[in-house]
Amino acid sequence: MIKKFAYIIFTAALAFSCNTLPIDSTTAQVPVKMTDEQLMDRVQRDALKYFWDFAEPNSLMGRERYHEDGIYPQNDAHVVTTGGSGFGLMTILVGVERGFIPRDEAVKRLTHIADFLAKADRHHGVWPHWLDGKTGKTVSFGKKDNGGDIVETAFLIEGIITVREYFKNGNTAEKALAAKMDELWKGVEWSWYTKGGEKVLYWHWSPINGWEMNHKLQGYDETLVTYILAASSPTYPIDAETFYQGWTRNGTYLTDRKTYGLPLYVKHNGAEEYGGPMFWAHYSYLGLDPTGLSDRLVKNYFDLNRNHALIQYNYSIENPKNYKGYGSNYWGLTASYTRNENGSVGYRAHNPKEDNGVVTPTAALSSFPYTPKESMGVLRFLYEEKPQFIGSAGPYDATSVHYDNWFTPRYLAIDQGTIAPMIENYRTGLLWKLFMNAPEIKAGLKKLDFKSTKYKF
Repeated sequence: MIKKFAYIIFTAALAFSCNTLPIDSTTAQVPVKMTDEQLMDRVQRDALKYFWDFAEPNSLMGRERYHEDGIYPQNDAHVVTTGGSGFGLMTILVGVERGFIPRDEAVKRLTHIADFLAKADRHHGVWPHWLDGKTGKTVSFGKKDNGGDIVETAFLIEGIITVREYFKNGNTAEKALAAKMDELWKGVEWSWYTKGGEKVLYWHWSPINGWEMNHKLQGYDETLVTYILAASSPTYPIDAETFYQGWTRNGTYLTDRKTYGLPLYVKHNGAEEYGGPMFWAHYSYLGLDPTGLSDRLVKNYFDLNRNHALIQYNYSIENPKNYKGYGSNYWGLTASYTRNENGSVGYRAHNPKEDNGVVTPTAALSSFPYTPKESMGVLRFLYEEKPQFIGSAGPYDATSVHYDNWFTPRYLAIDQGTIAPMIENYRTGLLWKLFMNAPEIKAGLKKLDFKSTKYKF
């Protein structure tokens, strides 16, 4: 079971604020008609606010969640997420590149984050899923999940590497930032998480519970980039057979199955008919460019992800459960907040097999590289026809036309954090170019027998 699916029930009220340099834009009024470029600018700028305006004030990392309704779990005011903050690092780079935030202010912010991470708890070089933004101490994600989380760390390192590459040839402050990020990346003990040399990576290790979580990383799901980074590490690498024996289950994760005439190529864990929740095509691919990318088994990762998105698009058009609103301009199912049967807010791994009429905007918006026309339809629908679904940091995390235009005025870092980077990858390929051209990543991909039509390994 994917760890992201096991979320805490939200119970108590707690309001907080963050004193940061605000992004110079407003979200109260939406123009009646914007060009496609203006719409993409708008949603990227809005999503950036989550990590810029609403960051945790001590660490300046991304909060696990930001709720405009002011209702939070107990003791949640300073909980920051490591993986979501990795997406936030890449979102900040988009902000710099597009001129939404000053470059020198971004360098100061990112340097502060690097210094915080250098002092924060690490477990054999691996950060936990959650940290206390005030102290840098581990915050338990679950009963036994109180140590290193190699997957969330991988998402963080994805961002760390892109920051290093973006600033490494800059001025003195930028080069110093790049050096800090480089040191953080090289401190991750990826090989430790093979549990003594097994040909597979394990998700968790705890100084209290050891390997009791016993969760192997085996495909296919959102965790591919963990193996890429582990193979690419210049300090604590894994070998190629750990990838092929562990991640690909000795090659048995391939499938000939088609849905709506579209090949799935791989068996999505527990969701083989339609593919898993849409974030499986996003998290590893903020940095890893799937375009023309292949390995010993998968012939084209872009086709894999594009088909995943198109299957969800076609599912929404077919609309087998007859949910009001589903169609070409309103589609996309992924793990997010949800509407429970009693109308309360919960959490659910939405996908066609777990569909309760709730559409999560990030699913389609973060799929822009794969389905630009279909994703633009959703973006335009949200901003021009459903302004109630738009808040201070862009589209809210969960919406439902079916339930009388229900929405929750809340955001999650892991959902909001993929929007700006993936749209930027569609527009300019910024994050893909930074990550894929990092020398260690090239070496790691070559080690794993990856090939690309865009990059030389």
